[in-house]
Amino acid sequence: MAKTGVSDSDPTAIAKAKELKREMKKLLTNIEEEEDGPSVQTIDQLQEALSAFRQATMRKMAKSSSLEMLETVSCPDEFRCPLSNELMRDPVVLASGQTYDKLFIQKWLSSGNRTCPKTQQVLPHTGLTPNLLIRDMITKWCETVGLETTTYQSSLVDEEKAVTRSDREIFNSLLCKLSSSSNLQDQKSSAKELRRLTKKGTEFRALFGESSEGINRLVNPLLLHGSALNQDEQLQEDVITTLLNVSIHDDSNKKLVCENPNVIPLLIDALRRGTVATRSNAAATVFTLSALDSNKALIGKSGILKPLIDLLEEGNPSAIKDVAAAIFTLCIAHENRSRAVKDGAVRVLSKKISDGLYVDELLAILAMLVTHWKAVEELGELGGVTWLLRITRESECKRNKENAIVILHTICFSDRTKWKEIKEEESSHGTITRLAREGTSRAQRKANGILDRLRKAMNLTHTA
Repeated sequence: MAKTGVSDSDPTAIAKAKELKREMKKLLTNIEEEEDGPSVQTIDQLQEALSAFRQATMRKMAKSSSLEMLETVSCPDEFRCPLSNELMRDPVVLASGQTYDKLFIQKWLSSGNRTCPKTQQVLPHTGLTPNLLIRDMITKWCETVGLETTTYQSSLVDEEKAVTRSDREIFNSLLCKLSSSSNLQDQKSSAKELRRLTKKGTEFRALFGESSEGINRLVNPLLLHGSALNQDEQLQEDVITTLLNVSIHDDSNKKLVCENPNVIPLLIDALRRGTVATRSNAAATVFTLSALDSNKALIGKSGILKPLIDLLEEGNPSAIKDVAAAIFTLCIAHENRSRAVKDGAVRVLSKKISDGLYVDELLAILAMLVTHWKAVEELGELGGVTWLLRITRESECKRNKENAIVILHTICFSDRTKWKEIKEEESSHGTITRLAREGTSRAQRKANGILDRLRKAMNLTHTA
């Protein structure tokens, strides 16, 4: 197909070129059909269309010339940003004394980094100072080599995402291999590289956030049900881990990933039958996505809590903290607490905690679940009061003591049959009284509530 003479990647330019070509074709047809020769008006219109097409072509040529010049001319190293390795557009000086392109160093700092990328020096502050000297030197160099800096700046970098043209080309190439290739090895190598790149920096995470198509292409190999591809453990691990990396980027990425109709079913599948690393990273992805409130209900109603709870019960040390974090974050939404209770969370949590396993993480989840009446009832049947009192008495962690007394308070005010055990604990060890004096403010309130109830019960007994 012949080139139009305008940018092949600019939709507006392409549309304009097509419109001009249609107009010229129509005018030429009119000229052929006019028996007495073309009118002056038709000739003028044709000249105007040709002039507009010529201007569009000249703009394309000027732009291409500048970009080709940039690719063939060696840019001095001192003019390159250490982060992007590209010619700097807006050079600024960091507190370490190193110069960076403003867009890229701002991305680095906004990701939570507080060190200089080049020297690894801890920064005393994150202020940026314009490097006017380097900026002037770059401008003069561009003029010397005949490079139009405005063309370079507008075409090389995505202003919002700080993504280089090279990044975008690599990104598209890898996604094309991953989603289109029928060769398993090509897909595996592409998935592995995308995993590495999205872990390494923010640029490729940002690229995934531009549209849902990137996520569709990423997960496509895992949707080929019944094929060998769907059974490849390493491919599954790399795709799921890339989803995790993409989700970490920002809230818009979290929303985009979570609302993709294929993602949550694939996470459920990974939790059920992936490798330990895949299951752990799938749980971490659920945790990350759940940080966004609008995602909590969407994820919770998908049925994902059951495989999370099953994985928690298995107790693999590599996965359990990610699983606990995912369950905890999901259960911040009240509607998910009833789902967790229904899916057997109370029994699993009780067994782990009573065995002294991961008490810090799991007790915090249980303290949320007891706002549901069924959880209170089940916990009482499982003998939870005994080990909750033991934690309250023996734990050195104030937060664990607080969560334990919160749960005890809820149980005791819901089930009067448990008062006897608490009364015996208080008589033998003074556990509740000590917590009312030395616990966190919340623990003190709950402990005093239990003590008040105990005193009232004793007064009623004496009166009787």
